[in-house]
Amino acid sequence: MIKLTRLNGQAIVVNADLIKFLEATPDTLLTLSNGEKLMVKESIETVMESFILFRRQTLEPVVRPLEIEAEAGL
Repeated sequence: MIKLTRLNGQAIVVNADLIKFLEATPDTLLTLSNGEKLMVKESIETVMESFILFRRQTLEPVVRPLEIEAEAGL
């Protein structure tokens, strides 16, 4: 989940897994996999950074133990 801001200033939390693509129109338009469209204040770069951070946080608990096992030669 990533926190974004609608153009009217309302904070929203979006399921990052549902983001299909982003467009600069010049505001940032998110199109979700269900066809819903959301216009947000954040730039495309900021949304992408939020998505990457979210993905790192969700995958790190899975990847980190594998790295530890590899370092230990298991």
